[in-house]
This record gives sequence, C-alpha cells and structure tokens, in this order.
Amino acid sequence: MDKITTVVFDMDGTLLNTLDDITDSVNVILGRHDLPLRTIDEIRHMVGNGASYLMERAIASGKEHPEFDIILKEYQSYYEEHCNIKTGPYKHIPELLKGLNERGYKLAIVSNKPMGAVKELTKIYFGDYVSVAIGVTETMRRKPYPDEVFAAMDELGSTKEESIYVGDSEVDHKTAMNSGLRCISCLWGFRTKEELLNAGASGNIFVSDPLEILDLLQK
Repeated sequence: MDKITTVVFDMDGTLLNTLDDITDSVNVILGRHDLPLRTIDEIRHMVGNGASYLMERAIASGKEHPEFDIILKEYQSYYEEHCNIKTGPYKHIPELLKGLNERGYKLAIVSNKPMGAVKELTKIYFGDYVSVAIGVTETMRRKPYPDEVFAAMDELGSTKEESIYVGDSEVDHKTAMNSGLRCISCLWGFRTKEELLNAGASGNIFVSDPLEILDLLQK
C-alpha cells in the first residue's frame, strides 16, 4: 500500500453504532402519525443515504404520503435531540483513532447525517483525534457523491493519492469510488460482506476489527 497520510471515515456503522437511536427516533415519529413501526433489522437496511431516504423507506407509501415533508422534519428534529441516548463507539474504535493520531495521520469524518448531529457526536466521542467532521448541508451533495470527501481533504490539505476511505455500506463503497479513493470496508457495521460483494466491493480491503486498520496502514 502506498504511503497514506489521511483517513476519511464514515460515521454510522463505522465509528458509531447509532442504530438503536435511529430506530427509536423513527418509531416515535411513525407512532405519532399512526403509521406501522419498524424493526431494528428493517431500519438497518434503510440507513446510509440520509434522513429523507430513510423515512421514504420507513413509510409504506413513501413520499406519496400527504404529510411526508412534515414527518421528515419531525424526525430530523427529534433525532437531533435524541442522537446520543444509546449511541456509542464500536469496540476498539477509540484505540484505533488514538493510535492513528499518535502516528501522525490526519483524520476526518464524512456522513449523511445532518451537520449538527455529526459535529456534536464527533466532539463528544472523537474530539481529541478527529479535526474535520462534515455532515449534510444545502451546499454539498450527499454521499455517494464525492463532495463531502473532497471538502474534508481540502480542509486537511490532503490529496486523493495519500488518502483512504473507511466505511461499512454500499454507499461508502460508491463514495470511495466516486472520490477516487481506495476503500476499507468494515464488517462490524450495518452491512454483511455478502451484501457488500453484491454491491461490487470485491476490490475493497475487508476488516473485521478496527485495529486491523492500524496494521494495514503501517505495511
């Protein structure tokens, strides 16, 4: 592997297990509108493309529901206030980020979560190690478009050649491809290896434990 100086991470399913809080928030809002609730496994396969896509899939009639825009705004507001109830880092993630930081790597987070939630969760859990955190704004296209990744690399002063992307989903695989970055796919997140392979990720590097990334980057 060529010399890497910069690691760009996805957040949900990669650094943080956010699934419980997302599921709870979705079901609170669905319940308010007398809509059928969703299981955590259903939500697992709906996340990754942002709040609008999530709610479009969580509601049976999707965007055709007459109050879809209202429901979406209610979810976004509720989740931002309840995004850190059951959420926490995956095992060995703090050790990974600490190790990367001590070795001089530049670290960034890019996410399809709202910018406010990304900034808040990064500050709480990773503020000592991650200097750039970017979420959804009105001025950048969400992943899998490369806008957030390019913005992160610009802020860090890094090039594509010296950067690598780490994520857990097919959205992350496509984001890395669209950004021109090599991709490490982690298997502790929201997708299985089979699902990732079916999405075309056979050329990615697969890891089952965060600390494997430290070893990979040192080789």
